[in-house]
Parts: sequence; C-alpha cells; structure tokens
Amino acid sequence: MKKAYFYAIGFSVLIFFDTLTHVAIKLSSAHAGAFAISMEWISHVMHNPWLYCAILGYLGAFVSWMTLLKHAPMGPAFAASHLGMVAVLAVSVGIFGEHLSALQLVGACCIVIGIIFLSISEAKQPHVP
Repeated sequence: MKKAYFYAIGFSVLIFFDTLTHVAIKLSSAHAGAFAISMEWISHVMHNPWLYCAILGYLGAFVSWMTLLKHAPMGPAFAASHLGMVAVLAVSVGIFGEHLSALQLVGACCIVIGIIFLSISEAKQPHVP
C-alpha cells in the first residue's frame, strides 16, 4: 500500500507541474503580444512572471517524472503521465473559458479509462524484486 501512496502523490505532483507549465505558457504568450524580433519584445517577455512559472513547471515536471520512473513500471507511468492533458483541458475551461467539444470529452474519457485498464493489468502481473 505504501507504493500506492507514492504513486498517487507522485503523479499528482507531476500533473500539477505539467498543468502549471501549460497554463503559464498560455498566459505568458497572451501577455507577450505579437511576436517581433526586437530587443523591446524580448525584454517584455523576459519581464513576464508567467515565463518563470513555466520554467518552474518544466523543472518540477522533470524532477517528478525522473523520480517516478525510478520506481514505477514504464508502461503505466507513461500512460498516467497523460492525465496532465486531461487536467489542462479541465483547467482551460475554468481559467480561459474554453469550450469543450464532445470529441474532446470522449478523448479525455478514453485516456482515463485506458489508464485504469493499464493499472488493473499491471496490478495482476507478478513482479520480480
């Protein structure tokens, strides 16, 4: 049961950082304005706190992912990492007012159901220490 808590906390942290990264990139690009190859635009982008939140998100996701890969089986871990896309989809509705299509909802459900099936399958496999 100790492993289950480790996985639950680890994947929650990974999903948090992954979602933070995507939201911060969206907010950073919205604040950056139209792309221009100029020192003024680069300076404007470099002074945007959302850029640094995105970098923090990438670093947090990297450390979380590397830590999880030390302990979790690769197949289910890779599949579970896609829960971040479902979280980003949900957060985008709340923060950015984006509309979810039926196809997006079906896709999110497929991701969740696939992860559940992989987890059940992995739990039934004999493990060699």
